[in-house]
Amino acid sequence: MALDLEPDAWLKRLIHQHEDEMSDLRLMDSYYEGTQALSYLAPEIQAELSDRMRQLIINWPQLVVDALDERLDIEGFRYGDSETTERDLWAIWQANELDEGSQQVHVDALALKRSYVIVGANEDDDATPLVTAESALEVFAELDPRTRKVMAAIKRWDEPAASGSTPTNMATLYLPKGRYTFEKEKGAWKQTDEDLHGLGEVPVVPLANRPRLKHRGGTSELRAVIPISDAACKVASDMMVSAEFHAMPRRWVTGMSRDDFADENGQPLGAMSSLAGRLWVNEDTAVKFGQFEEAQLTNFHDTINQLARLVSSLTGLPPSFLGLATDQPPSADAIRASEARLIKRAERRQRAFGEAWERVMRLVLLIRDGSVDPRTRSLETVWRDPATPTYAQVADAVTKLFQAGLLPKEMAWEKLGYSATQIVRMSAMEDAALTRLTAADLHAISTAPTDNFPAVGGPQQDPPALVDG
Repeated sequence: MALDLEPDAWLKRLIHQHEDEMSDLRLMDSYYEGTQALSYLAPEIQAELSDRMRQLIINWPQLVVDALDERLDIEGFRYGDSETTERDLWAIWQANELDEGSQQVHVDALALKRSYVIVGANEDDDATPLVTAESALEVFAELDPRTRKVMAAIKRWDEPAASGSTPTNMATLYLPKGRYTFEKEKGAWKQTDEDLHGLGEVPVVPLANRPRLKHRGGTSELRAVIPISDAACKVASDMMVSAEFHAMPRRWVTGMSRDDFADENGQPLGAMSSLAGRLWVNEDTAVKFGQFEEAQLTNFHDTINQLARLVSSLTGLPPSFLGLATDQPPSADAIRASEARLIKRAERRQRAFGEAWERVMRLVLLIRDGSVDPRTRSLETVWRDPATPTYAQVADAVTKLFQAGLLPKEMAWEKLGYSATQIVRMSAMEDAALTRLTAADLHAISTAPTDNFPAVGGPQQDPPALVDG
């Protein structure tokens, strides 16, 4: 189903849909950044404490996202019938600084349920299309419910104005037939530019995290962690309040007034001096001193540890990631076993995100060449191994497979973690070394005396005389 709407109608439609989810996107973003509001605190108490009460943030949401993102590293692209990475696609990747941009796309997709990549023509270099990483806070795309392809997309941003002026609201609309730029003037959107490229496709690719059949827009990794994170922040904040008022031993005294708490010059003692350990002396026999027993904070520690175990069970994070250490150091095998679920989760993200990056590269070829080779249907994304074996283990396994003839040399290099650029350099070095060796051998053969090369089968002999008849 493809809607036949004018650009103005598409713009209003997409802005309306984008606005409907902005509050949820901003909430997820605040949890990832650790700037969320206080939870589980009565509004009356919060109003009374005002800025005196600061929440202690235990930023488990950021840990959940970063632990997955750190295992999502792209190392190149290749065709299904090829054993080596495609060098021209990797050159475009490097030119657009996507080593960093891809990480930003993955982080936003994991935290905000999806992110976007936009492909366009590069005015400075026709052979290198422009590829940019985009946030779901600025970009929105509507999918065709039948083909699942992007029907239309928008990007909104505020253009900085002169000092003291209000920023200008800008929007770009992407349709299969062209790109349209709008500017908001006096509350109304006005078209200011258009580029009728006629690609037949919208050059916007969404990277959705864990899309479902009904909710193809994706699901944030933070959704299951947020309630537990709120509880942990509440307990941690209560622990700090208890540390202030109950953890230090409280002293009591009878038979003295506030004026008795003064230094040798008669100046009143400060709050810290009065509460936290100064020696009080008085000559009146009716005065009595005493001390209340301090409160233990272990109940808070136990609660936070229990909440951490819940986060570990829901997200697959190893307990050590959440500070749940034991007195006995775990073995290497135990560490790898504890990472099994996290590795599998990372592999699933690689499969889903890899499909999106392959669509990005097909758009790159479409914009650069004007058409797409059917061979690109077998394009594959090359990912770094999300597991964490030691380098010696990997090298030993790869060497055995290569020696047995089960692994080509270029793929062996990939398994060892070398990037596409490094593989190109190593291939060039190997070719240069082979060329020098061949040239040296040919030179040695051409300049060596012929006596040094006896005939096969024994010493050289004179050829037999020819006999007529």
